[in-house]
Amino acid sequence: MDRIDKKIFGTLFFSIFITVTGVGIVVPLLPVYAHHAGASGFAIGLIFGSFSLSRTIFTPYFGRWSDRRGRKPLIVLGLLAYALIAALFLLFSSVTSLIVIRFFQGIASAALMPVIQAYVGDITPHGREGVTLGCFNLALFLGLGFGPLIGGGVHDAWGLRAAFAAMGVLSSIGGLMAHFFLPPTSAERVIRTFKPLVSWNRLISDREIIGLFIFRFGYTFGIGSIWGFLPVLADTEHRLSGTATGSILMLGVLLSGITQIPMGMVADRLDKRRLIGLGGVVICLSLAAIGWARSYAELVAASVFFGISGGICMAAHMALAVQKGGCMNCMGSVMAILTVAHSTGMMVGALISGLAMDWFSVRIVFPMGTVVMLICTLIFFIGSGRRLEATAGAN
Repeated sequence: MDRIDKKIFGTLFFSIFITVTGVGIVVPLLPVYAHHAGASGFAIGLIFGSFSLSRTIFTPYFGRWSDRRGRKPLIVLGLLAYALIAALFLLFSSVTSLIVIRFFQGIASAALMPVIQAYVGDITPHGREGVTLGCFNLALFLGLGFGPLIGGGVHDAWGLRAAFAAMGVLSSIGGLMAHFFLPPTSAERVIRTFKPLVSWNRLISDREIIGLFIFRFGYTFGIGSIWGFLPVLADTEHRLSGTATGSILMLGVLLSGITQIPMGMVADRLDKRRLIGLGGVVICLSLAAIGWARSYAELVAASVFFGISGGICMAAHMALAVQKGGCMNCMGSVMAILTVAHSTGMMVGALISGLAMDWFSVRIVFPMGTVVMLICTLIFFIGSGRRLEATAGAN
C-alpha cells in the first residue's frame, strides 16, 4: 500500500481530535475540584488511577477483538460512551462517584484508543510509519492541548458543570462522524487479509515489545504526575487561576503535537531508538524542572520542554510499534499492549505521586517521576538493541 486512504484517516483524525478536546476540558479540572472537596492526595490518585485500572483490564480484550472482527464497531461505541459518561459527571459529584465514573470512562477508552491506533496502523504505507503516526498523534496532542485551556476558561466563566456538558457534546460529534464516515467493517484491511493471530505468550515475551512497553510506562508515569498534581502545585503554592493552569498544560501538549509531524519525518529517516533515547533524557530534565519551579514562568518553561521531548520520542515510538504490529499481523493486539503500558504508567504514577504528596509534599512528585523515566529509558535503550528496527525492516 503506497498511499493512505485520506477519507478514513481524516475521519479518524477529526473524530478523535474532537473527542479528546472534550476530555481535555474536564480532566485537568478534576484534581482541584476533588482537592477542594476534601480529597487527599491518595484519593486524587484513585480518581486518575481508576481510569487507568479499567483501561488496563479491558484493553487486551478489545484490541484482540478488533483483530478478529474489525475496528469500526468498537470505535463508534467508545466515542459515544464518552458522551454518556459526561452525563454521569453532571449527575454525580462526590469523590467516590468520580472514582467510579472514571473507572467506566477507562472501559470506554479501552474500546477506543488502541483500536483507532490499530486502524491508522492498518492504512499506513510502509516506510511512512513515522510521519503518518506523527500526523495522527497531532490530533491527540492538539485535543489535549486545547482542552485544558478551554476547560480553564469555561470553568472560570460558567463552572464545572458547563465543562462536563462541553465534553458530552464534543464526544457525541466524534461518535457520529465515525458512524457515518468510516467504511463498513467488511471493507477493513484487517477483515480482508485475515490470518491466524500470534499467541499472547509470544507477544508479551517479545524483547522489542517489552522495550516499547517499558518506555511507554515511564513516559506516562510522568504524564500521570503532571496531569494529576501540577494543577495542585499551581493552585496551592503558586495561587494560579484555572485559566493560567490550563495554559501551562496546553503549551506543553500543543508543542508535543506540533513536533509530531516533523519528528515523524525524521524518524522515517534516522535511528528511531536514538530519537526515543534523546526524548527520554529531555523528559527527565523537564520533570525535575517542574519540581524546582518557583514561578509561573518557570512552570511554563518546564512544560514547554516536556512537550517538545514528547514530540521527539513518541512519533518514533509509535512508528516502531506499527512496524512490529504489521510484521506480526497483530496490530490491534500490539497497540493494546502499549495502551496497557500507557494506562499502567498513568495509574501507578498517579497513585505513587499521591502517596508522595501525602507523606512529603507535592513538589517531591516530579523528581520522583524523573528517576522512573530515567530508569525506563535506560532499560529500553540497552535492552532493545538494534534488533527491533532490523526485524521490522525485514518484514
